[in-house]
Amino acid sequence: MSILIDPSIHMWFALLLTGAAIVAFIREKIPIEVTSIAVLTALMLFGQVFPLLGKNGENMVDPYALLAGFSNPSLIAVLALLVMGQAMIQSDALRAVTTLLTFKDKRKSWLSIILILVFVLVVSAFMNNTPLVIIAIPLLQVLANTVGMSQSRVLIPLSYVAILGGMTTLIGSSTNLLVSSTMVELGYDPIGFFDFVIPGSILAIVGFVYVLVFVPRLMPDRATMARDLMGSKKEFVAELDVDDESALLGLVCIDGRFPEFPDLNIKLVQRGGQLILPPFDGYSVEQGDTLIVAATRDTLMAMLSKFPGFLLSEEEAQFIDSKGGEEAGPVSETRNAETRVLAEIMITPASRMIDMSLDHVNFHRQFGTIVLGIQRRAKVVRRRLGRIRLEAGDVLLITGRRAAVDSLRYNPDFIVLSGSKRDLPVPGKAPIAFGVFFVTIALAATGVLSIPVAAVTGSAMMIATGCLNIRQATRAIDRKIFLLVGSMLALGTALQASGGALYIANLIIDLPFTNTPLTMLAALFLLVALATNILSNNACAILFTPISLSLAASLDPALSGGKDLTMIFAYTVIFAANCSFASPIGYQTNLLVMGPGHYRFRDYLRGGVPLVLILWVTYIFIAQFYFGL
Repeated sequence: MSILIDPSIHMWFALLLTGAAIVAFIREKIPIEVTSIAVLTALMLFGQVFPLLGKNGENMVDPYALLAGFSNPSLIAVLALLVMGQAMIQSDALRAVTTLLTFKDKRKSWLSIILILVFVLVVSAFMNNTPLVIIAIPLLQVLANTVGMSQSRVLIPLSYVAILGGMTTLIGSSTNLLVSSTMVELGYDPIGFFDFVIPGSILAIVGFVYVLVFVPRLMPDRATMARDLMGSKKEFVAELDVDDESALLGLVCIDGRFPEFPDLNIKLVQRGGQLILPPFDGYSVEQGDTLIVAATRDTLMAMLSKFPGFLLSEEEAQFIDSKGGEEAGPVSETRNAETRVLAEIMITPASRMIDMSLDHVNFHRQFGTIVLGIQRRAKVVRRRLGRIRLEAGDVLLITGRRAAVDSLRYNPDFIVLSGSKRDLPVPGKAPIAFGVFFVTIALAATGVLSIPVAAVTGSAMMIATGCLNIRQATRAIDRKIFLLVGSMLALGTALQASGGALYIANLIIDLPFTNTPLTMLAALFLLVALATNILSNNACAILFTPISLSLAASLDPALSGGKDLTMIFAYTVIFAANCSFASPIGYQTNLLVMGPGHYRFRDYLRGGVPLVLILWVTYIFIAQFYFGL
């Protein structure tokens, strides 16, 4: 069924859908994948029922046009580069290099920190920066402790440096590739590998100086690893089951706490099939109650030592005590101390545990450890522990035998945030992985192979040489990126075909101070930089690329002085969309360091807003003196 309607309705529908998608991405109440599929479905249904006819009578928003983004070569290249990055992690190739930058002399630890940040800045120009940050987090934690500095002063700089390095080459960030692919979708020439390396390097160097000199001074002195072991103020969600012998039985709650246990903050009580919500004044604990509480690591450690039945069932206690081939039974004090080791682990972005509930993961059967609590983005989750679905960046407080906890260091699903006494391994596949990676980058940079062909070939060689297996490769492919990029490319196609992008561009042109290409670039950069800290950088890049191209096309050629405004405006979107410094949700590496650094949202504002403004001013000078506007 097809019904012809006024073309302007297509424009308003695309703009309305864009606004709804932005709101959904900001609120995060609905998973990104669900929002992406919903946007794509709405576009396809609307385009099928109400076709938008082009000059030749073809439907410009038919399924073939809207679904073309999923076969976009740049999207395939992004996914292949993720596989190559995972191979670098599996082979420990990056860790081998960063270990060389770490001096044994503790007096040179400051120099090691600077060298690792420089290494991340340079290498992130040629590979996905998430693996770099994952490798560097534990190294910088140890180095920060060595120089007596809070790790919160070095981990946000690590994330910022990785983002800065990614804005120098076409493959430095998925954002850059997606801007180029959107241009190709809209009929423009693609961006070259090193086309914006000079302005990108200027921005990266200016940003690096600010990050190195000022950001550590702007960051609060959060708990270091050593102080965290002695008693952190960060709270975890924990679950207490009350049986007929519990010390909690009969206690009365006053102002949300038990006077006998003042460090337990009650969040929720489940009694039978009913939920008891705050306030809890006068609540008396009964047998069979399940209490969802928030408590610090220090409090949970003390409770586990004094009242093990609070946090561990008898079956769980016997399980971890007998792990390793020994029979369950009475445990000596010495062995019990070894068994009840606490550690914090963080869920990585590529973890197969994401979206799985803790009950589903079944930690004590899979890994020989018990989850005592969970902490998410410095917030407490008010829900029964076993029903909480894991997300990237979640920090879990676990207990188990020391060997079981140590074994998690080699599991790609987690980062063990507590220190390890073992030396960093150097697997035999590291040279092979480095060789494949170097050859892939060289072939792409010299133009011998196109970036998609080089990336896919490189990922295939990583698998063929045993740097990672096919299961690890498929896990490295992020479905969020695939669905988000495909649906946003469809939305970009609809905005361009319906005139929505041109409408927004005209609104920017009509602003009183955007009467020259330079002032328009400045306004566009600031707008995109603001949006990228609210949306994801990939969604922001795809949404604003059609708008920027419409802006460039609408300008009087006489104002440009013969310059190619199309490319300059595209570079502006690339640089601005990479300015995801002021929010933990703007970029994946920001979320990665949030848990280990004990950061809060305002910490990103404190360090990121000045950096965005500095890069904005720097780019205005670049546009004026380098691009000649």
